[in-house]
Amino acid sequence: MITRLKELEELSRFLDPDQQQRDRWNASVTAYANTFINTLKNTQTYVHSEENERSVNHLNITEQPTPLSDLLEQTTNSIDEVGLNPASAGHMGYIPGGGLYPSALGDYIAAVSNRYAGIFYTAPGAVRLENMLTRWMCDLMGYPKSAIGNLTSGGSIANLVAIVTAREALALKARDFEKSVIYLSEQAHHSIQKAVRISGLSEAHLRYIPLDEGLRMSVPALEKAILADKKKGLLPFFINASFGTTNTGAIDPILSIASIAKTYKLWFHVDAAYGGFFKLVAHMSSKFKGIAMADSITLDPHKTLFLPFGTGTILVKDRKKLLNAYHYMADYMQDARVANTEISPADISPELTKHFRGMRLWLPLKLFGLKPFRAALEEKLLLAQYFYREIRKLDAFVTGPEPELSVVMFRYMPINADANLFNKKLIQAIQKDGRIFLSSTTVNDVFWIRVAVVIFRTHLQQIDLLLEIIKENVAKLSKQSTEN
Repeated sequence: MITRLKELEELSRFLDPDQQQRDRWNASVTAYANTFINTLKNTQTYVHSEENERSVNHLNITEQPTPLSDLLEQTTNSIDEVGLNPASAGHMGYIPGGGLYPSALGDYIAAVSNRYAGIFYTAPGAVRLENMLTRWMCDLMGYPKSAIGNLTSGGSIANLVAIVTAREALALKARDFEKSVIYLSEQAHHSIQKAVRISGLSEAHLRYIPLDEGLRMSVPALEKAILADKKKGLLPFFINASFGTTNTGAIDPILSIASIAKTYKLWFHVDAAYGGFFKLVAHMSSKFKGIAMADSITLDPHKTLFLPFGTGTILVKDRKKLLNAYHYMADYMQDARVANTEISPADISPELTKHFRGMRLWLPLKLFGLKPFRAALEEKLLLAQYFYREIRKLDAFVTGPEPELSVVMFRYMPINADANLFNKKLIQAIQKDGRIFLSSTTVNDVFWIRVAVVIFRTHLQQIDLLLEIIKENVAKLSKQSTEN
């Protein structure tokens, strides 16, 4: 046995490379990262390459090691140079933030130390840091000291935590589910519907409240629906409002909805995954009136704090309700039962195993300070307003509602062609061009093209380029339509 143990030890020590090896790898990875960032201005935002897509099949796991240089080259060819580049200044299709470089350094530090940030006993510093970050977000939203938050993998888990907490706080039992009613609009993020199903509430009634002209939830229609459901003997219990819908960037009337929730004693959740951090922009404060009345709020630092994917937050006004929904203690963790004033993230979340997410948020906020974040957010709002103004100057273009945040919807209205079909061809042409990436949506059977200005690298230059690309492709498609 001793002989075999020594043989195994010799092989397993390869998993703990010495500093010389680490230095070589670090230099290679740093060079890769610098090349990736330095060439962003000259690379496509979107690339369709079936050859590169298939080449990833050559990256399968093997028994023998592969040099890092080969792996980085394969990463460039098979991963970086295919599909959508979410770090690009030209990415205006969806709503990520772009991935701040110091966040990568924070992840590196957290991964090297492998700090377990789930339980206070094991990592008091890490837990305190994450609780400090969520406390800052609670303060930003105007929450009381009784509030608490948890860093999640994103808005989907945050919304799930909110619905489960509401279910437990209102003491809903299985026999109540088929009578329970959840209120939302058709513009609510689809993670809400997923959370309803995952939380066991698939038998509950989903009431899709009509929208006003600004594509916001209609407050009179909401109250009317609640009263009608009460007359039917149903149990209205949860309202989801959006502070910045993904589709259109619309902000539901938060204060009015909060008042209705309070009157009828419903749990009020605000999904502010996209729009929440615009609170940092001074002139946006009035739009946040009533948000402190919410029972729970979803925020996504990986959207409008520009962090890498995998950084969401759930805030709950009453910490006791969150603890009641998620706190458990196993026998093997009895050593962790130490008296302290800090709440462990594992006690307020579905996660037990939890890496140290806080470093990727804390490090850039401290290195940069808040001032450039405020500037970047205000810039994105103004860029959306600029695009909205300029596209409306062009002949035959129409827009959706004036942007409340940084999403603009537009479409071209051809004279002798189907408008929906024409705009489908237009978005395909823009995506094929690849310099700028946009996406589309359909609202009331009308096909719209979306511009979502969220990446911190996106500036006036990219918006002007987008306008030129749109004009070029409309001219080409119009010519083809005439020739046909």
